[in-house]
Amino acid sequence: MREILTLAFARSVFVEFISTLIFVFIGLGSALKWPSALPSILQISLAFGLAIGTLVQAFGHISGAHINPAVTIAFFVGNQISFLRTFFYVIAQLAGAIAGAGILYGVTPANTRGNLAINSLNNNTTPGQALVVEIILTFQLAVCIFASTDNRRNGNVGSPALSIGLSVAVGHLVGIYFTGCSMNPARSFGPAVIVRRFSSAHWVFWVGPILGACLAALLYFYILVPYCMNMSDRVAIIKGTYDPGQDPKGESPVQPTWTPRH
Repeated sequence: MREILTLAFARSVFVEFISTLIFVFIGLGSALKWPSALPSILQISLAFGLAIGTLVQAFGHISGAHINPAVTIAFFVGNQISFLRTFFYVIAQLAGAIAGAGILYGVTPANTRGNLAINSLNNNTTPGQALVVEIILTFQLAVCIFASTDNRRNGNVGSPALSIGLSVAVGHLVGIYFTGCSMNPARSFGPAVIVRRFSSAHWVFWVGPILGACLAALLYFYILVPYCMNMSDRVAIIKGTYDPGQDPKGESPVQPTWTPRH
């Protein structure tokens, strides 16, 4: 409980709420079918990507700016954050998505709201096909996040915010044709709650992103670029009691990536 009883933790959870709210508001807003101008695939993709890039730049140093339950769960699977942080982040993200979708619904004219850009299977895509698409698209996003924010990398790796934003945009350029592109359970859950429309394939937008992100975490953190940590340190990370100070050998252990430094 020591981890969550701090002002820094409360700030982090609040930032996950407000950043997901803004992300959902902007992303869904870009996909509304205004009578005067229907949105293009490029417009929607850039809106989602630029929104994520902006929010990561603005809030990454506070909470890590996960803005995505699949990403948060993947960081937990990769032994990068604690169980309690994972739990509270996911709750904040889902609440933020509902709030963002609700605000957008309230400020949008009735003749433009439609289904509030909820995710659905398009172009005769089957649930199985949609699942594979969501797994692959979220996999590439998660790997980009892990690699671009890994503080063990040497040299200039560019801007993580820009890299992550472009990864989201690329996913939408492909995924919109299949599923409207979720890659984020909160993005799918928020508008579905507001318009009260859960399709029989809604599970795809949870299982696909979470599975894709977790597969990326297993590959990156345990096979490609594993952390050399003993079991007690790994358990301490899960419990939220990990001290990134000196270890018994006098060596400074690596810190988990893309998490707030308190």
